Amino acid sequence: MTNNIYWTLYKDYADQIETGALQPGSKLPSENELAATYQITRETVRKGLNLLAQNGYIHKVKGKGSFVLDTGRMNFPVTGLVSYKELAKRLGRKSRTLVYATERVPAGESIAKELHTRPDQLVWKVIRAREIEGERIILDIDYLLADVVSGLTKEITGDSIYEYLEHTLHLKISYSKKIISVERATAMDQAYMDIGNDTHVVVVRGYVHLEDTTLFQYTESRHRLDKFQFVDFARRESNHELGDQ
Repeated sequence: MTNNIYWTLYKDYADQIETGALQPGSKLPSENELAATYQITRETVRKGLNLLAQNGYIHKVKGKGSFVLDTGRMNFPVTGLVSYKELAKRLGRKSRTLVYATERVPAGESIAKELHTRPDQLVWKVIRAREIEGERIILDIDYLLADVVSGLTKEITGDSIYEYLEHTLHLKISYSKKIISVERATAMDQAYMDIGNDTHVVVVRGYVHLEDTTLFQYTESRHRLDKFQFVDFARRESNHELGDQ
């Protein structure tokens, strides 16, 4: 029974936050108060609060309590390699992927530079919009080396490329470098995203490597300004680790 109550606590507060019953900045009851209300231990309360924090509903401040975050913006992780399918599952919102292109083409000069390859090298060009709760708010443009990735189809790109790479092709995706910038919206953004009168979008460029260090994917993930915040967590090293700089 106790194992399920932390989920009940999570759902209760997630629902209140999503419906606006709890506004951004509101403070949740203390752990002791929640433990008394739900008749559970503080350890079980912490499980529920941690789940709320992990899913972007609250921010826990040591010594001060838990505070409601603005859920109008969805947390998009900067670090880590997470597929959109995995992210959508975490967000718990109604979403779908719209595939506009899955084609094998020569890389061309600009993409060849990004992938450190030849302009005549064949690559998969994949263009997909991510629709969340009826609005197309992300445009993903991916280029993958065709001699590394074989057999892509519209069905695969509409589901999860990474799932296909790892489970079918048995490739080991290892690490990536990401560059984030705010840029003027392009004609493609206007056509494939619901950006209204916005003139700019957030662009996350990613360079993804396999375990053997092969750079096999270059991606541009383009985001509507009002819907996403980019989140990272950092730990300051101790003075001796920093060399007392």
